[in-house]
Amino acid sequence: MSIEQFIDNEVKGNHVVLFMKGTPQFPMCGFSGQVVQILDYLGVAYKGLNVLENDELRQGIKAYSDWPTIPQLYVKGEFVGGCDIIREMFQSGELQSLLKDKGVAVKEAAAT
Repeated sequence: MSIEQFIDNEVKGNHVVLFMKGTPQFPMCGFSGQVVQILDYLGVAYKGLNVLENDELRQGIKAYSDWPTIPQLYVKGEFVGGCDIIREMFQSGELQSLLKDKGVAVKEAAAT
């Protein structure tokens, strides 16, 4: 399986996927850590994929999304953005709305 096929399977096979440096339990960069904190705060179930374990994955996700930086968040097969975009969307409530519109469960207290 090519790296493009692997990425495509992960993006399409999981409701929420975060390509990140490190793991959700142990983020290895501040930007990945911020997105993990936001998703955890919202109570979103997601899969974290550590790009530091595989350089082919690290380069492949950048080519797949045509986005130069990590982390990258995908919801229901759609690229949402990196750390700055996710943080801005969260602060405005747009991220919560997007998740709900896509049928992804969000903690009620965090949704308001």
